[in-house]
Amino acid sequence: MNDLQRPVRLGISACLAGEEVRYNGGHLSDSFLMGTLANYVEWVTVCPEFEVGMGVPREEIRLVGSPDQPRLIGSRSETDHTISMNKWAANRTSMLADQNLDGFVLTANSPSCGLARVRVYQHKGSPAVKQGTGVFARALIEGIPDLPVEENGRLHDPRLRENFVERIFIRRRWHQMLEEDPTPRGLVRFHTAHKLTFMAHSNVHYRSAGQLVANAGSIPWAKLTMAYQTEMAEALRLIATPKKNTNVLHHLMGFVKDKLPSEDKVELLDLIDQYRSEQLPLIVPLTLLKHHLRKPEVPDWVRVQTYLNPYPSELMLRNHV
Repeated sequence: MNDLQRPVRLGISACLAGEEVRYNGGHLSDSFLMGTLANYVEWVTVCPEFEVGMGVPREEIRLVGSPDQPRLIGSRSETDHTISMNKWAANRTSMLADQNLDGFVLTANSPSCGLARVRVYQHKGSPAVKQGTGVFARALIEGIPDLPVEENGRLHDPRLRENFVERIFIRRRWHQMLEEDPTPRGLVRFHTAHKLTFMAHSNVHYRSAGQLVANAGSIPWAKLTMAYQTEMAEALRLIATPKKNTNVLHHLMGFVKDKLPSEDKVELLDLIDQYRSEQLPLIVPLTLLKHHLRKPEVPDWVRVQTYLNPYPSELMLRNHV
């Protein structure tokens, strides 16, 4: 279940991938995305403003009016691009929905790609409000609601970055299951491997997803997978906090604690407590715990938990405090 046969398929604003398609002919290549993460990703690049025909270079555009339904206006010419961009965004999102994307990274503050807090300009003399969403970004999150979506600015936050990367690798495994073993048995295997991941994000969704799997044979496959995918997406949007992770670590420790010498138990409990109080990164108690979980009496379903290895270790996303 942890072995991916294909790389993660990730959509990205083309400027973040280093393509010189910004209004000024530049780019915003992101070192994390185009560096370490790129070794595991197949990119699908999108530039709304270029693809809709605005050209490079071009005048800047801005959102104007109501944050809920803004117009997309040229900053100098006041050309209204709203209709053409809305039509293009709807068509492009429909195309992307057929490509089994595992996630999408958008450009912060962009009137076309910004996910949140994009400036929306008001009548002359009134200050802009940071309450907008880019036109394409809005179409994307409404058209593919279960898709993990982030913007480059938020990915500088270690917890948000880890959460996003975990989500895209889980979705890749989900797509792999649907391609290789689209059966109730395949779903049971997938859910079994992700039990503790659900627990680390949301006990409520952990239980509701489990109920869906328990009824896998009596629910039409399309309806079942849609419902499960929704539960999974909602759960993984919730951050796995130190408190939640500590609960999972204690749960895992329960499989080996009776076999550990007292000094090993004390050491492990101390590391878990230091992690809980944010004195140590998660990787420290987890590494020791994974060592103890190699004992032969540990159930196989515990050994295959994706929580233990949610993404390539080279990404080092559990090394932050």
